[in-house]
Amino acid sequence: MTSSILVPALTAALFLTACAENGTVTSANNVDPISLATAPPGAAPGSCWGKTSSPAIVETVTRKVLVQPAQVSSDGRVQAPPVYKEETKAEVITPRKNTWYEIPCAEQLTPDFVSSLQRALQARGYHRGTVTGEMDARTRDAVRRYQKDQGLKQKVLTVAGARTLGLIAVERTPNA
Repeated sequence: MTSSILVPALTAALFLTACAENGTVTSANNVDPISLATAPPGAAPGSCWGKTSSPAIVETVTRKVLVQPAQVSSDGRVQAPPVYKEETKAEVITPRKNTWYEIPCAEQLTPDFVSSLQRALQARGYHRGTVTGEMDARTRDAVRRYQKDQGLKQKVLTVAGARTLGLIAVERTPNA
């Protein structure tokens, strides 16, 4: 295998490995057999997506349930007190939530794109290594820190993060 084929293949593999750390990544080119062909409703054809899932919060709740009301005589005296039983059951307090986010597709992560990413992160003080064109651990760490500071919770490069870095064009709506 020549180095010109090896570098893009290695870059894509590293990117998909990084994506797997953050949850399920789905795209037409993804090799994840569990979520292949899964995308949020209304996703553009050919777009690539990552997904994080927050677990449901379930609590065990114990309540007293009235089995028999108090028996009261006509003069207002309690003949028999009310009877209660305790019921314990699990209740979902917060349901499970899936959060979808668009990611650059693997074929976009060329060595030139990754080099531009590294330079953009370097210019902002996040990437301290050399520009290699490889999505290495140092680059992934810089992406995580940058996106966190931008209010993006995802640990992999998202389209939103790439746009804030000026690497992907911002979609504009035509003037009416």
